[in-house]
Amino acid sequence: MSTAPDNPWLSWEYVQRNWSDIATALSQHVSLTLEAIALATAIALPLAALAHLRPRLSGTVLGLSGALYTIPSLALFAILFPLVRDRRVTVLVGLVMYALLVLVRNILVGLQGVDPAITDAARGLGYGRTRILVAVELPNALPAVITGIRLATVTTVALVTIGVIVGYGGLGQLMFRGFRSQYHAEVLTSTLLTVAIAVVADVVLWGVGRLATPWTRGLR
Repeated sequence: MSTAPDNPWLSWEYVQRNWSDIATALSQHVSLTLEAIALATAIALPLAALAHLRPRLSGTVLGLSGALYTIPSLALFAILFPLVRDRRVTVLVGLVMYALLVLVRNILVGLQGVDPAITDAARGLGYGRTRILVAVELPNALPAVITGIRLATVTTVALVTIGVIVGYGGLGQLMFRGFRSQYHAEVLTSTLLTVAIAVVADVVLWGVGRLATPWTRGLR
């Protein structure tokens, strides 16, 4: 007669006994992701708009955001922590820096892809350059903006786990603890929850994008 393994990969008993730790890590993970994407979007929108209005600056904007993205995450968090001296803020700053390149690039591509006939028509109606950007180009670039936010969100969910290096990694804390103790259930539970956060966030943002851009539904 076979018996259950002493160290299973899936264990409901582990979830029940450690629900307080799981809930805390889950809350940290979700809140960090939401804050990072909100801040990165607030920074990326004006940067992309500036690069669009001043094409000569687009290379500089993309180059700087790209340079930030190339810094290894472990090294970045290790460098930021002595400067910031706050675990949560350290991870948050790092996540915002990594999300900028994806967001700036997608927003800029969306703005550059607006049909010139539309902007010419707005200009003919007496719209100024800023009004064209806000009232015409940004709404038409919304599908690309949503795509950028979706990509940045999924990437950020994964990167939050790296925050374990400074002691604030959300579900990454449980993963690290599970790896150290060779407790399979802890590793797999935190991994599955991380994947679930990414999938749910992506589906929600996809739905928001569909609602916000009804004119794209019949393009095909």
